[in-house]
Amino acid sequence: MICVSLGRTRHSSIMEEHRVLAERGAELVELRLDFMRKRPDIGRLLQNRPTPVVVTCRRRVDRGRWAGTEDQRQLLLREAIIAGAEYVDIEEDIAGGIPRYGSTKRIVSYHNFDETPLDLQEIHRRMTQLDPDVIKIVTMANSPADNARVLQMVQASQVPTVGFCMGEMGTVSRILCGRFGSPFTYASFSREREMAPGQLSWIEVRNLYRFSKITRDTKILGVIGDPIAHSRSPLLHNAALRRQGIDAVYLPLRIPAEGLQDSLRELAQLGFAGFSVTIPHKESVMEFATEVEAETDLIGASNTLVRRNGGWFATNTDAPAALDAIRVGLQGSGGVTELQGRRIMILGAGGAARAVAHALVRAGAAVTITNRSRNRGKTLAEELNCQYVSWENRGVEQVEVLVNCTPIGMHPNVDATPFEEHWLRDDMLVFDTVYNPEQTLLLKHARERGCSTVGGIEMFIRQAAMQFEMFTGQPAPMDYMMETLRQANSAARMVVKTDEG
Repeated sequence: MICVSLGRTRHSSIMEEHRVLAERGAELVELRLDFMRKRPDIGRLLQNRPTPVVVTCRRRVDRGRWAGTEDQRQLLLREAIIAGAEYVDIEEDIAGGIPRYGSTKRIVSYHNFDETPLDLQEIHRRMTQLDPDVIKIVTMANSPADNARVLQMVQASQVPTVGFCMGEMGTVSRILCGRFGSPFTYASFSREREMAPGQLSWIEVRNLYRFSKITRDTKILGVIGDPIAHSRSPLLHNAALRRQGIDAVYLPLRIPAEGLQDSLRELAQLGFAGFSVTIPHKESVMEFATEVEAETDLIGASNTLVRRNGGWFATNTDAPAALDAIRVGLQGSGGVTELQGRRIMILGAGGAARAVAHALVRAGAAVTITNRSRNRGKTLAEELNCQYVSWENRGVEQVEVLVNCTPIGMHPNVDATPFEEHWLRDDMLVFDTVYNPEQTLLLKHARERGCSTVGGIEMFIRQAAMQFEMFTGQPAPMDYMMETLRQANSAARMVVKTDEG
């Protein structure tokens, strides 16, 4: 079950939004009294309420907005109990002073906005002594391992326990806590009105991640990277899973480069069956794999990990997806898709660039590498026995195909381009692996110069479809995935225009 938090300054506003949520299928709503400008009228808020409620009035020390006295705050909580609210949230330090009454259930809560303490079990043990119906322990995730510790605590509890982590690293626990026994999770009315760091909107939790459908049998998948908030992979994969009727969920996992191996081991304990891998982990993730596909081993970078035979199999879908995308562009510009002997420049030397470069060299193309970091670029060029040109001189080379494998031009830095417009020639094919936005500044300039172009969406959909088939064993709905991604990018552009206008 999802508890939707409502915090408004006026009685009429909170009551109207409560009604709207009920009409849209919400089952439980948290009324945040500390947001209200005037003294809350408990009777008015609870009379004819359209759903069960959790009544909460959070102190400023707990990152709430209550401006009155502590006696006044506790009086409101007692009024809510007397009025028969389904749940009242009582902080651990005051729970002993507010007795049980009637049918109202007591949520005894603990919040830590700084860290996930090492003594979670001790905190939980002492909270069981405070006559709780539900224990709520919410902490800040400073590492992916914090999620595992909190969820393992929830699973081991004999008392119903709501437990998850806050912050961007805590998303996985907000979505998976029900699988481990949490009676509900919390979500905001909308993404713009989050009431705790990293809180997701009710629509995201319900529709994108299908929280209420997740069971012990649900396959858990995810994408690892840092940053990860911009990734469209969760939208794309979850839409495809829903379309194909597959019992699985796909989550965004922000994992810093430091401690990657330990983080993956901790997440594996939560039951993950596969990971997509993005910046900056495509090379370092190879150390975690117990089995590596031969071609991927040559590339030295992986964008896919799949649980296999008790270990982790690493492969790379970037390489074949990139070749397919380039051939699509060549076919559109003249029909000749042969790569043998074609002069191709790759911008970048990271994980994606390694995969694309290896695939093109194996296809017989004459590849030139350029990169902002000279050492990294020269190392890749020497490894592939191909040409290197300094970043400053990249516009001098006469090439037939230009491939951008850098993140330059990616949202939100949409006004940047890795290649100056006056360097482009009308006989070039320009392929930008950036997919968000679909129409990057590089592609815009290329079209204005008369170049043939291929957007990153072509490669992104193809590599994702290959991952989907490895994760699920079923064909990917590629057309539906393409439509989903284009609609999401279009909606994002509309939001930007609205904000600017």
